[in-house]
Amino acid sequence: QVQLVESGGGLVQAGGSLRLSCAASGRTSSIFTMGWYRQAPGKEREFVARISWTGGSTNYADSVKGRFTISGDNAKMTVFLQMNSLKPEDTAIYYCNAAAGRFYWGQGTQVTVSS
Repeated sequence: QVQLVESGGGLVQAGGSLRLSCAASGRTSSIFTMGWYRQAPGKEREFVARISWTGGSTNYADSVKGRFTISGDNAKMTVFLQMNSLKPEDTAIYYCNAAAGRFYWGQGTQVTVSS
């Protein structure tokens, strides 16, 4: 089992920045990627960004490319999402995700961007 705990959400004005963190615990040796998804009210959960622990490659949704940066601290099994130039349409609950034989999810953290 893998446990994920997110932190760092909040309320910010458009154009502002936030940094999300997600710490993994449990069977972390089985994790090969970690990432972020988000779900806005009335919409389906969507992919945001992902990082591979083997090699450090990253992937982003087109909607966040150039504004969001995912990074990780392998020693601490923690992944970060630096979000810059935030837009009201970035408002959502952000969920941390880990792929370790199956998907694991955090409890989610609310990000609200006011116009």
